[in-house]
Amino acid sequence: MKKLACILALSGAFVSLNAHAWGNDGHRAVGAIADQLIKGSNAEKQVQALLLPGESLAKIATWADCVKGTYCGPQTEEMLAYTTANPLHAEYHYTDVPYQLPRYEDHGVGTTDHDIVQTLKQCIAVLQGKGDANTNPHNFTPRQALLMLTHLSGDIAQPLHVGEGYVGKRGGFVVPTQQQLDDKEAFGTQGGNNLLLDDARLVANSARLIPPDDKPVTPQATRAFHSYWDTTVVNYAFRRIGARTPEQFAQLVIAERPIVAASSGDPVTWPYQWADQTLTVAKLAYADAVPGKMGQQTSKTTGELYNVWPLTVPDDYPVPSSAAAKAQLTTGGYRLAAVLQAIWP
Repeated sequence: MKKLACILALSGAFVSLNAHAWGNDGHRAVGAIADQLIKGSNAEKQVQALLLPGESLAKIATWADCVKGTYCGPQTEEMLAYTTANPLHAEYHYTDVPYQLPRYEDHGVGTTDHDIVQTLKQCIAVLQGKGDANTNPHNFTPRQALLMLTHLSGDIAQPLHVGEGYVGKRGGFVVPTQQQLDDKEAFGTQGGNNLLLDDARLVANSARLIPPDDKPVTPQATRAFHSYWDTTVVNYAFRRIGARTPEQFAQLVIAERPIVAASSGDPVTWPYQWADQTLTVAKLAYADAVPGKMGQQTSKTTGELYNVWPLTVPDDYPVPSSAAAKAQLTTGGYRLAAVLQAIWP
C-alpha cells in the first residue's frame, strides 16, 4: 500500500505542502470547500440565486441522497416531483467501469447513458444555458442541475462510484469483455457492496493506526467494502487532521494550500477527466484487496439471493485509504468550485 502516495501524486489529485458515496459528512465537506472557494465571486451570486434562503452548497450536498427517502426523513414536494420525473435517479450516482481500465469511455463496459458522467454533463450544460432535448434528456431545471452537480461532484471522487471490481468465475478480479455480463466470465459486485470486510479487524487496526476520537466505534460482523469507503474512511480522514465538522475539514484542507489538477477544455467535458482521475485512485483501493470464495446472502428487502465475497485487505489499510479519502474529498470540493466559476466567470 506504499504505492498510494505515488499514485495520488501522479494522478494530480492532491499534494499537501506538508508532506464521509461519501456519507453525509463527506458530501457536506465537498460542498463546504466549494462554498469557501467561490466566496465573493460571480459564481457565488449565481449559486445563491438558485438556492433557497439559508441554503449553501454544504447544506444541499446530500439532497440527491435524501430524495431516495431513506436518509433524511419525509420527502418534500420538490423531492417527490424530482423522483417521479426521474424513476432511475438512483443510477445517476455511479458508473461501473472495471477499475483496471485507464479511462471512462462512452458505451464501454459498466457505463450507461444515465450514469454519473452522463448526468454530470447534463447538469453542466443546463447551468451553461445549453440544455435541450439532446443535452438534457432528464429535463433538469437549473436548480435541480445545481443540486445534482453539487452531490455528484462528491460521488465521482469516491473510488468505488467509478471503478468496479468484477470477480471472475475462478476467483480474482478480472476485466469483463462485454457490456452484458455473462456469469460464466465475471460477476459484478455492485460497486463493492457485495464485497465484505472483517469489520472487527479493521476497527482494531484503525484504533492502532488512526488518531482516536471520543466516539467509540462498535464493529459489525462484516462491513461492505463500499460502505467502508462511503463513511468509515471519511471519519478517519477527519480524525487525521482533527476536524469535527465538514466546515472544519474544509478550513483545514484549504489552509494547507493543496495542489489540485485543473480540468481543461469545455466544462461539459470535465466529468470524463474526473472519472479518469478517480479510476487511478480506484486501482489503489483494490490493489492489495483479495476476494475469497463466493457465497450467497438473502436480501432483507426483496428476499432474493445475491452473491457475496469475503474481501481481505492489508492490516494497514486504514492509513492509505484515509489518506486517499482526504485527497478525494479535497479534490471534489475544488472541482466543484472550479466548474461553477467556469460556468459563471
